[in-house]
Amino acid sequence: MSLSIGQLAKSTDTGVETIRFYERRGLMPDPPRAPSGYRRYPTDAVGRLQFIRRAKRLGFTLDEIGTLLRLQDGGDRSEVKAIAQAKLAQIEARIDDLRRMRKTLAELEKQCSGHGPVPGCPIIEALSDGSEA
Repeated sequence: MSLSIGQLAKSTDTGVETIRFYERRGLMPDPPRAPSGYRRYPTDAVGRLQFIRRAKRLGFTLDEIGTLLRLQDGGDRSEVKAIAQAKLAQIEARIDDLRRMRKTLAELEKQCSGHGPVPGCPIIEALSDGSEA
């Protein structure tokens, strides 16, 4: 059994153009063509596309996903773990950045009365002179 690109898209909740993009990036293999010339995807394409979508939700880049897919086809667990550890470190750094941003913005928001003209607003001043942001 094989699937049309529309059937594959529907079964994975992925856009047709996204599937084509993944093909161009080498994440999805080029599907065989039926005698009519239409692409026909094997049923295992569903699993591969779901893998890509899950990896994207975890924050992996397309390059990292490509590496994970290659490792899935034959690699060492230590390589997979190293990629996951690097991604986790990036996420932790981003969380730290977001916490600093939240703290700074919360402090500025508390300083702002929310009334009156914009000149003198501590939020605008901090963004203008870079002292807080």
